[in-house]
Amino acid sequence: MDFKGQIIHWYEKNKRDLPWRTTKNPYNIWLSEIMLQQTRVEQGLPYYLKFISTYPTVFDLAQAKQEEVLKLWQGLGYYSRARNLHETAKKVAVDFNGEFPDNYSDLKKLKGIGDYTASAIASICFNEAAPVVDGNVYRVLSRYYGISLAINSTEGVKYFKELAEELIDHKDPGTYNQALMEFGAKQCKPQSPDCNNCPLQHGCYAFSENKIADLPVKLKKTKVRKRFFNYIILTDDEKTILQQRTKKDIWQHLYEFPLIETSEEINHEKLLEHQDFKNLTEGSLFELNLYNQESKLHKLSHQHIYTRFWIVTLQDKLKTGIDNKKVKDYPVPVLVANFVEDFGF
Repeated sequence: MDFKGQIIHWYEKNKRDLPWRTTKNPYNIWLSEIMLQQTRVEQGLPYYLKFISTYPTVFDLAQAKQEEVLKLWQGLGYYSRARNLHETAKKVAVDFNGEFPDNYSDLKKLKGIGDYTASAIASICFNEAAPVVDGNVYRVLSRYYGISLAINSTEGVKYFKELAEELIDHKDPGTYNQALMEFGAKQCKPQSPDCNNCPLQHGCYAFSENKIADLPVKLKKTKVRKRFFNYIILTDDEKTILQQRTKKDIWQHLYEFPLIETSEEINHEKLLEHQDFKNLTEGSLFELNLYNQESKLHKLSHQHIYTRFWIVTLQDKLKTGIDNKKVKDYPVPVLVANFVEDFGF
């Protein structure tokens, strides 16, 4: 049995029972693929079920408010995926009468759909021989064929895509693509793959040459940027203030408490001297307390965010703001959501 046959045979015996595998509806496949980008299946599955329950069709998602979509997405991260998801749903519903394009080229023109997602939808839903190449596929191919090209280099991306095109099963590309990704996720894992029980063992370069830990090759990551966030929780015990992040930065369109970003961690005295803090509290009598003595560290792919929450209890009533009980209704970054829960809003 050749490489393709072994992969598909393994898949038929070992595939996980996942809800999007019971359908070829492009809406369901698209939704699952967008959610599983940079997200483990175990984490993404509950979100998929919530979205399908709340928005059963692309028309339902298109008609939703963006804030509702972001709120439902809260905690899944990479929020641009949710914004693009909503924009594409509106385009498919309005411009295409709810019908997704039936080929790779046209699918790729939709916002938030790149090479991988377009290939997945085209092959699974429309039987197009469009090969998927994700982290799992890179790992399987690099180990089996002994490819040392960096998977995040221009040359490497091109080479792996061409190899995937050569290997694609033209009779049932959707099943083959899913099988290859599943094999990487469950069998040929990043750490401690089960090589002793692997059906590809005898033809695998990495196994025979003891190179499993060396493949795939990846260029060093971009330097991690450190950021220091000081959230100012203005409250009169009844109301507080939330602001929407509108700049092109992380968490765009999500809500948060007034934010003062500094170049390093600051103490009580330095915060009181900061001009942005003076602007926020101008003319008010207040008591200032630091909620968390140790900064909360929130790690993103290229950023580490050190966060402190400062409670500003006002003696006077807030003229604007929202009721404390409504804070949980707003879509916020997960580190803010955790604070909201702990603080007891």
